[in-house]
Amino acid sequence: MSPRELPVTVPGEPPLAGTLTLPDAPGPVPAVLLAPGSGPLDRDSDHRRARFGVTRELAHALAEGGLASLRYDKRGVGGTPGDWRRAGLHDAADDLARARDALAARPEVDPGRIVLAGHSEGALLAAAVAARGVPVAGVVLLAGSATPGDELLRWQARQIGPTLPAPVRGLLRLLRTDLEQKVAANHERLRATTTDVARIGGARLNARWHREFLDHDPRTDLARLTVPVLAVTGAKDLQVPPADLETIAATVPGPVETLLVPDLTHTLRRQPGPASLRAYRGELRRPVDAEVLATVAAWCRRVGAVASPS
Repeated sequence: MSPRELPVTVPGEPPLAGTLTLPDAPGPVPAVLLAPGSGPLDRDSDHRRARFGVTRELAHALAEGGLASLRYDKRGVGGTPGDWRRAGLHDAADDLARARDALAARPEVDPGRIVLAGHSEGALLAAAVAARGVPVAGVVLLAGSATPGDELLRWQARQIGPTLPAPVRGLLRLLRTDLEQKVAANHERLRATTTDVARIGGARLNARWHREFLDHDPRTDLARLTVPVLAVTGAKDLQVPPADLETIAATVPGPVETLLVPDLTHTLRRQPGPASLRAYRGELRRPVDAEVLATVAAWCRRVGAVASPS
């Protein structure tokens, strides 16, 4: 049986178009606010070129476990107006905070038992909002980083370089191009910009988001989290260091549970063989890993049961 889903609008500027997913259970029930990753993703974590489906599948797994959830289209995507390239990292955190207020105001939801759950950039946003002291029962960090933004992007370049096709690697060697140095040079160009959108290397980039991301140190927010935290990362993640789980556990002062999932990639699917971005297209034909969905749903259900009902 499919969960019941209702269209909702988060008030503010811009208004955020979203979906409230409700379990087959009498309310008010615990709820989870879902934050997708970076870029122009809709409420389901889908991009026009790649259907990740992370927040959609999480919403349905949570409903099966008796929890409500809210997910929404980012600025300039789907039913939400605006231009995603002009939105900064801090704008995205503000949007998540007002989405939490909108979820808490729903009569079907217990406002004292709301968990924030984010994937990739969404994990950074969940930590940032909870660190502000916004009332939440817990925080779920899926493929969440504990590394400063500029350092993280250089780490990604080091991981991704060896996984590129042999002809591309050969061309880079022929041109004497160091991928990490090229990334660092682009960072300096981005930091020199002052506009929301800038053209770097022939591409129009959301420059303000990049400036804010490059200077963002997730450890500052993690150090302020006193509510329970669940952090899940895949052992084959090429976009977030799996070792960041140890940093999260050491930095968060509240109760922390971490899970390193074998063979799991940044898409929250498992990948046989050597880790490679080239396998993403095939991975996305499969659903999100069942163990991840079950772990998150069970943890949120447990945290929601412990939190004080309002």
